[in-house]
Amino acid sequence: MSVKKFLVFMVAVVIIVGGFVYPINYYIMSPGNAYDLTEYVEVEHADAASKGTLSMMTVAMSTATPFTYLYAKFADDRDVLKEEEVRAPEESDAEYNLRQLKLMTDSQFNAKYMAFKSTGHKFTVNYNGVYVIYVLEGAAASKILQAGDEVTKIDGKMIEKHQDLVDYLKKKKKGDKISLTFKREDKTITKNVTLKEIPGAKGKIGLGITFSDSKSITTDPEVKINSEDIGGPSAGLMFTLEIIDQLTDGDLTKGHKIAGTGEMLENGEVGRIGGIDKKVIAADRDGVEIFFAPDDTISKELKKAAPNVVSNYEEAVAEAKKIKSDMKIVPVKNLESALAYLDKLK
Repeated sequence: MSVKKFLVFMVAVVIIVGGFVYPINYYIMSPGNAYDLTEYVEVEHADAASKGTLSMMTVAMSTATPFTYLYAKFADDRDVLKEEEVRAPEESDAEYNLRQLKLMTDSQFNAKYMAFKSTGHKFTVNYNGVYVIYVLEGAAASKILQAGDEVTKIDGKMIEKHQDLVDYLKKKKKGDKISLTFKREDKTITKNVTLKEIPGAKGKIGLGITFSDSKSITTDPEVKINSEDIGGPSAGLMFTLEIIDQLTDGDLTKGHKIAGTGEMLENGEVGRIGGIDKKVIAADRDGVEIFFAPDDTISKELKKAAPNVVSNYEEAVAEAKKIKSDMKIVPVKNLESALAYLDKLK
């Protein structure tokens, strides 16, 4: 082979390899899989296994490369997302993954809470402080706190819920110094923080963090949920139904293959999620017969920001029609409506 041909060959190899592996600032969302929840949820002294299945649905998210970006642009079952549509500004891979796992942890908490509340079984809620989800660059806490920390005290005062922190900071002004005690992995750390204006929030003084309650729930009987590395809140509804199915006599599925999606909220409502069209495709591919979709109400603010937005249920129905699926798409506004449907199911 001549030197010229060799160089051309090497350039071609670099272009092809780079096209497949070089990351660009976009993400590709594609259909994921259906997961039978009997393999992930274990209730102590559970009722006999159902004849059918209750499954959670996932989407697959991957960093785009030049070739996968081009393919996704022309593929019906893939979406190209800008980096800012997926991550918070300046959020690292580790912070993004922590946020997704926290959302999954919260969905499991809400699933247990609603399942035990609706069936009358015993449970106790434990509040353990404030969980740090994200720290703004240049904020008062940016060099002190990090995602995954749990703040337990402020100026020596115990914090149980996030509202305790919010109420305490309301009384403070720019330049005030406070002491924060927080847990990081297996260590307890105390550091001083000088409060200042939150970046992007003109005139508002604080730590510059996003956070949620660090909480757990103790149940009788005990419930174990092993979600491995699956993140996000969208399995909440199906976790709840699986726990109820194992807690109670009878068979919620009536022998059917049932899947669905939707965040389980503490008030019993089923919250809107992203990527439902991809989950419909995955469910149909897996032979699901019945698919629960959040029948969310579109707020005026959301409609103004995105005029073409529709409810998760409407989007799911449109996708099922598009792929010519025989799957039954069922709208659910809350846990009660999902249970009512299953109760009437033959």
